Amino acid sequence: MSTHPTALETPSPSSSVMSPVRLLTGMSPWVLWVVLAVVTTLLGYLYADSLRFLAQTWLEDDNYSHGPFIPLISLYLIWLRRRQLQTVERRGSWWGIPIVGAGLFVYVVGEFASMHSIVQFSLWVVIIGLLICAIGLSGIRLLAFPLLYLLAALPLPVFLQYELSSRLQLWSSALGIGCLQLVGVMAYREGNVIDLGPIQLQVVEACSGIRYLFPLMALTLLCAYLYRQPLWKRAVLVLSSIPISILLNGFRIGAIGVLVEAYGGSAAEGFSHFFEGWVFFVASLGLLCGEMWLLARVGSNASRRRFAELIGPPEAVAPASPLAARVSPVPLLAGGALLILAGVAAPSVVPQDFPPPARQMLLDFPLQLGEWGGASSVMERQYLDALQLDDYVLADYSAGKQAPVNVYVAYYQSPKKGLSSHSPRQCIPGGGWEITSFETVRLDPASGVGQALDVNRVAIQKGGQKQIVYYWFKQRDRLITSEYFVKFFLFWDSLTRHRADGALVRLVSSVYAGETEDFADARLQTMAGLVTPVLGRYVPD
Repeated sequence: MSTHPTALETPSPSSSVMSPVRLLTGMSPWVLWVVLAVVTTLLGYLYADSLRFLAQTWLEDDNYSHGPFIPLISLYLIWLRRRQLQTVERRGSWWGIPIVGAGLFVYVVGEFASMHSIVQFSLWVVIIGLLICAIGLSGIRLLAFPLLYLLAALPLPVFLQYELSSRLQLWSSALGIGCLQLVGVMAYREGNVIDLGPIQLQVVEACSGIRYLFPLMALTLLCAYLYRQPLWKRAVLVLSSIPISILLNGFRIGAIGVLVEAYGGSAAEGFSHFFEGWVFFVASLGLLCGEMWLLARVGSNASRRRFAELIGPPEAVAPASPLAARVSPVPLLAGGALLILAGVAAPSVVPQDFPPPARQMLLDFPLQLGEWGGASSVMERQYLDALQLDDYVLADYSAGKQAPVNVYVAYYQSPKKGLSSHSPRQCIPGGGWEITSFETVRLDPASGVGQALDVNRVAIQKGGQKQIVYYWFKQRDRLITSEYFVKFFLFWDSLTRHRADGALVRLVSSVYAGETEDFADARLQTMAGLVTPVLGRYVPD
């Protein structure tokens, strides 16, 4: 029997005399605790708003319900590496200073662009830089996965998350329709609207299983890290989390269709609620475990070990002798000093509320545009609280026998603290409407707009109702259709013009019985040509 110690054996007394703090940094405990207290206070001061937003997202968004567990798992994974840390030289590195500086620069970008996700990412960069100042590059390489795993707790930007989920929902819906047609159940799909005859599945109902994609990906990353197999098998495991989510949700849609065919819509509702949530997640986990078992038996290095033996912490080399030498805390103290400077400079560097530009209130927006007369309405308090806009107009315009067009302009003086424009692409599904088509179209002067104008054209449907939506963003002197460009110019104009105001312009018209979408398009193009010339008085260039 081998006498060499393994990663799971109890360390010898000589290797356990070091306290955890001295093990990590080589500093005396009291110095480290003082530095930690100062650094934690400064980080809490700089990132308070984004940390509150992060905690709120974890509690309210099922996509990130796994978030609170990620830091705890990362700490545990670091603890598993504690003996290997004794074998590397934990000498603080000055390379951490530029990384802290880069993180603080990203912080400023996120604040100017009013994007919590960028600010939260900057916090991760700053923490990595401070750790490099404390334990050096060798220690960071040893803790690479636990530190990278922290990123799994951070939400994606809302518009990026929507782009991802909408594509996955389309694939899942198409797969569900395929399953139904395979078993002989008649179903029709238009976009994400699935018509089963007795009921129509809404996009949220049909594809709610996709909301567990991010928790499943986080779990898959952890399993791949603990999977005692070659790297290519771990990569396959990680990439498989997306098709597993799509396949299971497609199966769920198919099962709902079969139940509707056999027992009616009420049976489908009961199954839908049962198969949501943790039942879906457990089924995904079962498929993941089965995949790990199969992968272990594939390839030249196939293993016949039991499943329990395929999972475990990375095998560590026993330390020859602990590195007990005292390490200078100067790089870490320098990183802390940089944070202090950032905390002092933040109020003057980070944009606050810019002076409001001279403009007319949208309360005075004309209710007579050419031949079109409008009737304004007041938005309910619950929507005002959610949108947090600074000024708005909401009015229905009609002319003679023409069907009405709804005009909505939401003005934001400052995007700070979530006061940025809410894209209809994010809000429409929340109202129960399904996006059946989305495209960017150009309205030329011949269509009545007076100048070439790019707009987002969205066809939406709910039950038997269909509407066409045009929308775009007016950011100072720019008319923009892309949410990405809105964020970029928000940052750029805040930095160069000290302006962060802008507006969302949205026009909506229904497609009535006996009409085609062309009729609604003609009304919307006419209204766009009437609204655009007067916007400058209310949303200044």
